[in-house]
Amino acid sequence: MPPEPASDLELAPLIERLARARGIGDAYHSYKGELKQFSLETKAAILRAMHCRLGDAAQIEAQIAESEALHPSGLLGDVAVSRVGARNVRVNTPAIDQNALLRWRVVLEQGAERGGEVRAWSLPERGSYQREGRWYMLRDLPLPEDLPPGYHRLEIDLEFSGRESCPLIVAPDRAHEPAELAASGKVWGVAAQIYTLRSDDNWGIGDFTDLAELLRLAAAAGAGFVGVSPLHALFPSDPSLYSPYSASSRHALNVMFIDVNAVPDVRASERARALAETRVFKAKLAQVRAASQVDYAGVAALKLPVLEAGYRLFREVHLDTHTPRASQFRDFLAEHGEPLRLHALFDALDRHFRKTLGSNAGWQNWPKEYRDPRGDAVQRFAREHTDDVDFFAYLQWLAADQLGAVRRLARELGLGVGLYGDYAVGVNASGSETWSDQTLYCMGAAIGAPPDPLGVAGQEWGIPPQDPRQLRRTAYAPFAALVRASMRNCGALRLDHVMALFRQWWVPRGYKSVDGGYVHYPLEDLLGVVALESHRNHCLVVGEDLGVVPDEIRRALPQFGVYHYKVVMFEQREGEFVAPSDYVRPALATVTTHDLPTLNGWWTGHDIDLWQKLGFYADESVGMAARAERDREKQRLLRALNREGLWPAASDDASASQPSTPYSAELSRAIHVYLGRSNAALVTVQLEDMIGMREPVNIPGTSSEYSNWTRRIPLSAREIFARDDVRALASAISASRIM
Repeated sequence: MPPEPASDLELAPLIERLARARGIGDAYHSYKGELKQFSLETKAAILRAMHCRLGDAAQIEAQIAESEALHPSGLLGDVAVSRVGARNVRVNTPAIDQNALLRWRVVLEQGAERGGEVRAWSLPERGSYQREGRWYMLRDLPLPEDLPPGYHRLEIDLEFSGRESCPLIVAPDRAHEPAELAASGKVWGVAAQIYTLRSDDNWGIGDFTDLAELLRLAAAAGAGFVGVSPLHALFPSDPSLYSPYSASSRHALNVMFIDVNAVPDVRASERARALAETRVFKAKLAQVRAASQVDYAGVAALKLPVLEAGYRLFREVHLDTHTPRASQFRDFLAEHGEPLRLHALFDALDRHFRKTLGSNAGWQNWPKEYRDPRGDAVQRFAREHTDDVDFFAYLQWLAADQLGAVRRLARELGLGVGLYGDYAVGVNASGSETWSDQTLYCMGAAIGAPPDPLGVAGQEWGIPPQDPRQLRRTAYAPFAALVRASMRNCGALRLDHVMALFRQWWVPRGYKSVDGGYVHYPLEDLLGVVALESHRNHCLVVGEDLGVVPDEIRRALPQFGVYHYKVVMFEQREGEFVAPSDYVRPALATVTTHDLPTLNGWWTGHDIDLWQKLGFYADESVGMAARAERDREKQRLLRALNREGLWPAASDDASASQPSTPYSAELSRAIHVYLGRSNAALVTVQLEDMIGMREPVNIPGTSSEYSNWTRRIPLSAREIFARDDVRALASAISASRIM
C-alpha cells in the first residue's frame, strides 16, 4: 500500500518556505494596528488554490525550486522588465564561470537587433545563492539606455554554460500624461454610469449614442471628459448578471450598450423593422423607457432579437458576398484575435445551454466536456455553430465601432482626455475570461478584503484571483492584453483597487473572509506594463488607492506617473478637511463616487437611514453614533467652505455651522467649487450630484438587499444641461479650475 500522505503540520517548515516563494505573506497589520499572523492552515489552503501539491516533502521541495523567481535554475528567469534610464537585467551566473565571456543580444519588437559581450566577473554583484550543491551569483547586466520601450526578447550566451532567452519588456519611465496636464493644466469632467442615461430614443438603458451626447453637452459646458464605470462584457444569455464589476470578460464590451437604432444592418432589415413595429414590442419598449430602474431582462428581450435580425441581413448582404463592410468585420476579428474568438464562442455556448438545458449562465454550469475551451466538444461546437459564434463576434464589432465613435468625437472636440474609463479589479468566476485561461485563474479562492471598521467580518467578492507565478511564466502577456483592451478607446483609465497590483486578499474556498491571507504580486513589473500600454494607447492612468494603502503603493504610483484617487469626504486631516491647495497635483479628485452616497444622500444622512433599514448596524446605538459623527463632519465641511470664502461664517448666518443646514443647489455648488479649486489635475462631478439626486448607485456589501446598478437618471442629458442650476454649477467649476 502507498504510504499515508504527511500532514500539513509535519511538513510545516517546507510549506512555510513554499508559501514565501509563491508570494504568500506571513502577517499583516489590522485596521486596529494589531499584527495578525497568517496561520499554517490558511497558507496551505492558498497554496492548494494555486494548484500546489502538498503530499510529501519531495513534491514541496521541487515546487520551491521552481517557484523562487529570483533564483531560477538557468541564466534568466521567465521574463525581464526594465525601465528607461535603468536598463539593468538580472542574470544568474555559476560562480565557477566568473571568467566566462557573456554575449548578449536583444531582438527588438520590430526585428532590429542590439548586442554586445562582457566578462561575467565585471558585472555588478547583487547576491548569491546555492542550488543543488552549486553556487550562483546574481549579477546586473547593463543594456543600452536607448533601447526603445516595447516587448522584446533577450538572448544570453554564457561561455561554458550555454544559451538562454526570455522576453524583455522595456517600459517608459512614467505613464502617459496628456500635454495639457503635463503643462500644469487643470481639467474637470462629469462621471456617469452609462446604463443610467435617459433619452427619447434609447431602449430603456443608456447606450453609446447617449454617451456621445453627454460628452458633447459636457464639453460645451466646459468639461474636458466624461468618466464611466467599466464597459466590460457581461452575460447576454443572463441579463440578471449586470454588475459592471463582476464581468464575464474584460477583453470585450457590454453589448447592451449598443444603440440599435444606429446599426446600419438593423435599419436596412425588413425583419428587424417588422419585429420593432408590432404592438407588443412597442408597448414593452415604452414600458422599459419609462421605468425608474433598468429592466435588464426586458431590455435584452427587445435588443437581441432585433440585433440578430440585423446580423442575418449582414450575413446575406455582406459576409456571403464579401463586401467592404464584411472586410471591416473580418479585419476587426483579426485585430482582436484569440481573446475575441473565445469570448464569442463562450457567449454562443452559454446561450445554447441556457436554451437547451435551462442551465444557469457560466461555464461551470455547462456539461463537463465543454468546460475546456480547447477540448474536442468545444471545437466541434465551434464548427457546427459558426453562425451563432459569428453573431456574438458581430455584436462586439458593433459595440467597438460605436464606442470608437465616442473617442473620435472627443478628439474632434479637442478634448485631451475625452473618455475616462474604468478597469475592474477582477471578473465573474463563471465568465468567459476565466474559461478562456484556466491556468491563470485560481478557482479555489476569491479576492476580498480583511476586516475593517465597516466590515468586521472581512469581505469576499467572489472574484477569482490570478496566479502571480503564472503571470510571470506568461511574461505578463494576459495582463497586458487586458489593460490594452480597456485603454483602446479611453484618454484616461482608472485602475479599480490599484492595491491589487501589489497584494490581494485571498479567501480560500470554504473559508471565512477573516481567515484569508495576502498574496503578493510583482508591483513594479505590472506597473511597467501599465506604463508601456499607457504610452501606446495615449492613455493617462489613475489608481484607485482608497482604504488601507500600503507604503509600497504610495511610493510606486508617483514613481510610475500614475495619478492618485482622492475623495473629498475622505480627505480629512487632524480633525479638518484638507484645504484645496494641499491636494497633490497628480490626482483625480471627486466629492463622492459610485460606491458612496450621493452628495444629497450624504448631507441628509439618507445613507445612514438605508444602512439602518437594511439592518447593517449591530444595534440602534451604532446608527446614533454614525449620525453624530456625520453632524460633526458636516460642521467641519462648512468650516472648510468658510475658510475658502464659499459659505458664510456662523456669525453671518446662525444656521450655517449647524447640522440642520439644509441641502441645496447652492450648497452643492459651494462644495464642488471647493473641489474645483483643489490642486488635483483632474476633478469629476457625479451626474447625479449635478441635479441633486439622493438615492445611491450602489451600496457595497449588498446584493438582493438593495437594487444596485439599476437606478436611472430621471432626466435626459439635454434636459440636465438646460437647467439653470446645472449651468451655474458648470460655470462655477470651470472658473474654479483656472484660479
